[in-house]
Amino acid sequence: MSGAQRRNLVIVTLLALVAALALVFALTRGDGDSDGKGAGTASTRAPVASTIGTGGPTTGAATPPGRTAHPAARPDWVPTGMRTVSAAALPAEARETLRLIAAGGPFPYARDGIVFGNRERLLPAEPTGHYREYTVPTPGSADRGARRIVAGEDAERYYSDDHYASFAAVLP
Repeated sequence: MSGAQRRNLVIVTLLALVAALALVFALTRGDGDSDGKGAGTASTRAPVASTIGTGGPTTGAATPPGRTAHPAARPDWVPTGMRTVSAAALPAEARETLRLIAAGGPFPYARDGIVFGNRERLLPAEPTGHYREYTVPTPGSADRGARRIVAGEDAERYYSDDHYASFAAVLP
């Protein structure tokens, strides 16, 4: 085998390895959706059992117009594969932030209520302005800390305790 043939073989092998790693990443990133739409798009929403928290049945809970709640406890706005947490299981500071959101404020931080851009694409794709972010105070933190509630226009709520690296859908 000539040097050029060896080099071409190495290049092809490396490209195949990169493609395989990309596929593995796509399959393990969220819900196994590898069609390029990303986790949490409308085409990947489906009711499945909760992995965290026990939000209980959504019967009687406020369901946004145009959406239906799954009777087994998981609203259809929760992206497939996203963990859930009941509001009661959140830290006290997060429950207080949820109360302030429901009351329309007043909020303790100037940046509370600003548009959340969803640049991480971990939440379902929605038009700009659909999501707003709110600080969940972290006791002992010298700044706003990493905890946030992201609220959607359709009453959906998401909790992040790692500054948007991950989310849990908040169930009532």
